[in-house]
Amino acid sequence: MNYILFDGNVRDALLPFTYTRPVADIRIGILTIREKWEKVLGLTTTTITEEYLEEKYPMVEMAENVMINASFLPTKSLVEKVKSLSQNQAIFKGEEVIAFFTSDTQEEVDFDSYEAIEFDEEIIQVKNTWDIFSLNDKAIQADFELITEGRKSQPIPEGVQCINKENIFIEEGAEITFSTLNASTGPIYIGKNALVMESCSVRGPFVMCENSVLKMGAKIYGATTLGPYCKVGGEVNNSVMFGYSNKGHEGFLGNSVIGEWCNLGADTNTSNLKNNYAEVKLWSYETGRFARTGLQFCGLIMGDHSKCGINTMFNTGTVIGVSANVFGSGYPRNFIPSYSWGGASGFTTYQMRKVLEVAEVVMKRRSIELSEVDKNILDTVFEMTKTYRNY
Repeated sequence: MNYILFDGNVRDALLPFTYTRPVADIRIGILTIREKWEKVLGLTTTTITEEYLEEKYPMVEMAENVMINASFLPTKSLVEKVKSLSQNQAIFKGEEVIAFFTSDTQEEVDFDSYEAIEFDEEIIQVKNTWDIFSLNDKAIQADFELITEGRKSQPIPEGVQCINKENIFIEEGAEITFSTLNASTGPIYIGKNALVMESCSVRGPFVMCENSVLKMGAKIYGATTLGPYCKVGGEVNNSVMFGYSNKGHEGFLGNSVIGEWCNLGADTNTSNLKNNYAEVKLWSYETGRFARTGLQFCGLIMGDHSKCGINTMFNTGTVIGVSANVFGSGYPRNFIPSYSWGGASGFTTYQMRKVLEVAEVVMKRRSIELSEVDKNILDTVFEMTKTYRNY
């Protein structure tokens, strides 16, 4: 069977992250949503997404296909239902379609003619940007069981203090030196070739993906995920970093989501609680205004390739788009459009020539080339987001 992941109706609610990737390639837990589905299905997947992303994330259609809504995370029972789908069948969770069967001869899909299979069990759906950190605890638990089942962890190194060691899994090549791992509140997963430097204090659930680094004396609270090749120091609580991003020094990051190729300057601090303890509102690209989150704790949402200078201070519930560069004293506004350059004293447009220069240098440090496809995506997003930059 051919499986295709589609963005569904949550794509706009997951901006700025879905400016540069399909919903399927959002990381929550240990794996991206695509990696979760491919692991449980035992097959690769392709994607239906926005037209300007198709060259990087193409769709492959065959005679028979199963379309899967990428905002839903797989469970064992759901996967069984997905695998057993046949012609004119669809799986629903309430009014939301999870998956459906289609063929290359169908010109359109009319769900009124489909047999509706109701999925009435608990399932995680990523519908908003803040779901990525607020549901990360459950996602880590599920991924930890999926990845470690039937496998044996590398031994915990001498000198590492740990609690509930059976809930700690260390991959080959990982190094941990004179640190504390407390897995009593959730699992701890240390990925391949990851490095935990001296005197780090880690409280699960916590994930370090391959080649990520915890700097000396870091203080990490669950449920936190560091994607591949992230470097982190200071204090982090209930946050997700997608990959290739750095928070290398002191400062607090809490209840936040950081995209790829981002950098937080030394002593950057994010507020995750309003002084009056009120509900946090976040900028919504979907509605064009600030939306209620239902959360008391919510920090920073930062899109790919964005950076901030040393001593940057972010207000509770700040949203930053793609390729913004924030610096200077004071608190900048709590919605910073893509390709903005400046801070509390004001912003100008961060021109594409400079954006691409910086992206090329940053990615080259990881031996990755900024491809023409990636440049075209960034250029398209620049044009799409002009309406927000009324400087």
